[in-house]
Amino acid sequence: MTAVSERPRVAESPRAASGDGGQGERGDRRFAAVSHVVLTLWALAVVLPLLWTLFSSFKDSRSINVSPFALPDTWHWDNYVRAWNTIGVAKYLANTVIVVGSALVLVMVLGAMSAYVLARFRFTGNALVYYVILLGNTFPIFLAVVPLFFVLKNAGLLGTYQGLILVYVAYAYPFTVFFLHSFFKTLPKEIYEAAQVDGAGEWRTFFQVMLPMAKPGMASVAIFNFLGLWNQYLLPTVLNPDQDHYVLSQGLYSMASQQGYNVDYGGLFAAVIITIAPVLLMYIVFQRQLHGGVTAGTMK
Repeated sequence: MTAVSERPRVAESPRAASGDGGQGERGDRRFAAVSHVVLTLWALAVVLPLLWTLFSSFKDSRSINVSPFALPDTWHWDNYVRAWNTIGVAKYLANTVIVVGSALVLVMVLGAMSAYVLARFRFTGNALVYYVILLGNTFPIFLAVVPLFFVLKNAGLLGTYQGLILVYVAYAYPFTVFFLHSFFKTLPKEIYEAAQVDGAGEWRTFFQVMLPMAKPGMASVAIFNFLGLWNQYLLPTVLNPDQDHYVLSQGLYSMASQQGYNVDYGGLFAAVIITIAPVLLMYIVFQRQLHGGVTAGTMK
C-alpha cells in the first residue's frame, strides 16, 4: 500500500476569497499609474527651470530676449567670468560662506548641547523649556524683523557679520533642538552609564560618546539648516544694509535693480547658477546621509 502525502493547502488571501482580486489589481495599477504621472510632472517642474537657467547662463541678453527657450547658438563662457569679477559674485559668495558657515557651526553646537540636556536629564521645567523652544518654529519671521532691526541697531551690530550670524543662529536653533531631541532621547542608557563608570565626565561623555552616536541626525539637520540659511533673503535684506557685507541673495537683487532696463541677463543667469551650485552639490554629496538620518528619526 502506497502512502499518499497530502500537499499543504495554501491559504487563500482575503481578496482572492472574496473574488475581488481582479478589481484590486486593477486598482493598484491605476494608483501606480497616477503616482508615476504625478511624480513625472513634479520632476519636470523642478528640472526644466534648472535646465532653462543653465542654458540661459551661456547666452547673451539678445538671444535670451529673442528666443528664450532655444539652445545657445554660441556658448558665452564669458558670462561666468563677468559675473565673478565685474558683478561681484566672488565677494557675495565669500560673505555668504562666512555668515552661513559660522552660523551653522554655532547652531549645531548649541542645538546639540541643548537637545542632549533636554532629552537625557530630568529637572524641574524640562518640558516647559523644550516646548518654549519649539514655539520658535511657529513664530512668523515677518513679525520679528522690525524688533530685530532695532535690537541690532542699539547693540551696534546692524550691518555686521556678527549681527547676521547671531540672527541666523536664533532662526535655526528651535528646529535644530526639535530634530536632535528624538535622537538623543533614544540613545542607549547603558552606554552613558558605561562611560560614567569608566570615569568620563559629562563633557567628555557628550562630545566623545553621545555626540558621535547622533551623527546621522547631526548630518541631516546640518543639511536642512544649510539650505535654509543659504537661501535666506528677508533677514539679510532688513538687517544687513552694508553693501560690503551683502550675501548672495542681496547681491543678485541689488545687481538686477541697479541695471534698470539694461539688465545683463547672461551675467545674471550665470550668477544664479554660481549661487545654487553649492546648494545642489551639497545635496547630491550628502543625500545618502540626509535620507538615512530622516529615516532613522522616523523609526525612532
